[in-house]
Amino acid sequence: MKHKKLLSQAAHRIEGQPMFKLLEKAQKLEQQGENIIHFEIGDPDFATPKHIIEAAYSSMKAGETHYTSSMGLYDMRVAAAEATKSSRGFMPSIDQVLITPGANIIIYLVIKCLVNQGEEIILPDPGFPTYYSVIKFCDTVPVCVPLKEENRFRMNPDDIRKAITPKTRLIIINSPSNPTGAVMNAEEIDEVSKIAADNGVYLLSDEIYSRMMYDGGKFHSPSSNDHCLENTILLNGFSKAFAMTGWRLGVTIGPKEVIEKMGLLVQTLCSCVPPFIQRAGIAAINDDQTEIRKMIEIYKQRRDLLVEGLNSIPKLSCLKSEGAFYLFVNIKQTAMTSEEFADFMLEKARVALLPGTNFGKFGQGYVRLTYATGIEQIKEGIKRIEKAMKSISS
Repeated sequence: MKHKKLLSQAAHRIEGQPMFKLLEKAQKLEQQGENIIHFEIGDPDFATPKHIIEAAYSSMKAGETHYTSSMGLYDMRVAAAEATKSSRGFMPSIDQVLITPGANIIIYLVIKCLVNQGEEIILPDPGFPTYYSVIKFCDTVPVCVPLKEENRFRMNPDDIRKAITPKTRLIIINSPSNPTGAVMNAEEIDEVSKIAADNGVYLLSDEIYSRMMYDGGKFHSPSSNDHCLENTILLNGFSKAFAMTGWRLGVTIGPKEVIEKMGLLVQTLCSCVPPFIQRAGIAAINDDQTEIRKMIEIYKQRRDLLVEGLNSIPKLSCLKSEGAFYLFVNIKQTAMTSEEFADFMLEKARVALLPGTNFGKFGQGYVRLTYATGIEQIKEGIKRIEKAMKSISS
C-alpha cells in the first residue's frame, strides 16, 4: 500500500517574498523577447565597489576559506561595534554583536528566539513582507499598525501604545521604511522605545536603510536609549547602501543573552558566514566612503525624477520619500485594485511594479516602485506608465 506523504503544518505556512515571484514572471517575459522596465525589486543597479571585492579576493588568496566562529570574525564584530559608536553614539560589547548570512534571516532569528506560539508581534502595515512570512511560519500573531499617508506613512507611537496587550512580545519598526521610504522622527522613535521599555517587550529596529537618507535628514536609532542592553535589537546589513545584495552579509546588535541564542541558531542552521565575505564587510564600513556617498546622491536624483514624473500623470500621486529607495504611489483614483493595476502595467506597459497589498492589507490602493534602477530606465518607465494611463481614460 502506497502511503501519502504529507508536509508539516509549518511548511504550509511558508509564503516567501512576493517581489521575487513577480521578478520571475517579468524574467519569463524577457526570455520571450519582451523589454521590461524593472521597478519591482530593491536591488541596486550599481556594481559592488572594487575595494570591497578586492578585500574578499585577498582574503580567499590568503586561505580564509574555512569555517570561522558562528558569531562572526572578531575583526568584523569590532568593525561593526566601532561603526555603531560613530553612527549611534555608543560602543556595544563584542558579545552584543552577531554577524549573519544576510539581514533577512535576522527577522527569523529574533522571532524564533523571543516569541512563543500564539504571542503577539506589533508591526507596520504596509511593511516588509518577510515580517509577515516569518510571523506566520512561526505561528505567532501579527498585530498591524496602519501607516497612513496623511501622516507621511510614519508609524504613530499612539497606535503602537493602543495595540499593546498582555500577549505582546515584540515591536518591529522600520525607518527608513520599505515600502514607503518614510522616516520616523527622533521624538517618535524615542517614544516607541519608551513604550517597549515600559511594557517589558523587545523592540526590533530594522535599520537596513539607515545610510540612505536624503535632503539633509538625520537618522535616529532607538538604540541610543538603552544601548541594546535591555530591549532594543538592531537589524542591519550591507545589501542596500553598499550594493552587496548577492554577498548576504548582515549584522545584529542586542542584549547579550539574546545575541547568544541567536548565534547558536545561526550555528545550527548554517554554521557561519564565510570569512572572506566578512573581510569584504570590514572594507565596506572602514574604507573610503566616497563611492557610497556618490550612490546616495544618484539615488536622490532618480527619486526626484520619478516623483516629478509620476505626479504629472493624472490619477497618480506620491509623496517624496525621505529615505531608502522606494515610492509608495497612490492609485485610488484609477478605480483599480493594487493587484489589477500591477497586472495592467505589466501586461499593457511592460512595467514591473508591486501591488501595495504585497506589504499588508493597508497597502490596498497603492503600488510600490523602486528607483534602484538607471535614469534612462526611469524616463522610459514614466513614458510607458503615462501612455498606459491615457489608454484607460480615453
